[in-house]
Amino acid sequence: MPPNRPIHNGPAGGVRSLGISKVIASFVGTVKVTFADFMLDSNARRLSRNGGEVRLSPKAFDLLRLLIERRPNVLDKSTLHAEIWPRTFVVDANLSVLIAEVRRALDDNAREPKFIRTVHALGYGFCGDAVDVGAPPAVKSASGSRCWLMWNERAIALADGENLVGREPDCAVWLDASGVSRRHARLDVMRGGDEVRLQDLGSTNGTLLNGSSIQGVATVSNGDKILVGDVELTLRIWSRGESRETERINRRHS
Repeated sequence: MPPNRPIHNGPAGGVRSLGISKVIASFVGTVKVTFADFMLDSNARRLSRNGGEVRLSPKAFDLLRLLIERRPNVLDKSTLHAEIWPRTFVVDANLSVLIAEVRRALDDNAREPKFIRTVHALGYGFCGDAVDVGAPPAVKSASGSRCWLMWNERAIALADGENLVGREPDCAVWLDASGVSRRHARLDVMRGGDEVRLQDLGSTNGTLLNGSSIQGVATVSNGDKILVGDVELTLRIWSRGESRETERINRRHS
């Protein structure tokens, strides 16, 4: 075990000296959403149901906030540990306690989840229908094309237009990795996904496209590999106009 790391194996209340609520609040943008009968307001640090307050411990609130903010992405356990208990070693049981507390508060069921789903051996994700309060309605692409990045088990959807990639939580593609600059690169989705352009933003470790460092603006195609610091991303582009018919499988009958 690394030296000089505070150890916390007790209840999920946390290490008071870290001031985790303030740490997370300083790095994460405002989250104000409604889902089912609930509303979560990160500025007020309040979860309510039909106007009445729903009590959550500080760390359980931060966990719910992270899952909602990063929806529909699944957050692995190591990421949740790093966000909720920074610079602290904790056992998985602490995270399980928080998940159980959040589910109780939301009247959720692990076997038939309405809000918090478990991805076996990986982590958790928010699966409810949440609406950002005060946010403009989403603009759908007329072409029907969609683009996303694959990072390990995560699928990160790209919006039409500018998508910032970096370690800042307000980036469209948030990569919480030490080798990634705060504003590392930019992906521009043009014409609903017919063209995707990549540009490095003067990052410390550079941006590579299929193993080659990019200079200026580069065009990215479906299946291309993008290396941002030490994080490898794969671009996927789906278009209705290019979808193939389902291939029939010939099965042998014994």
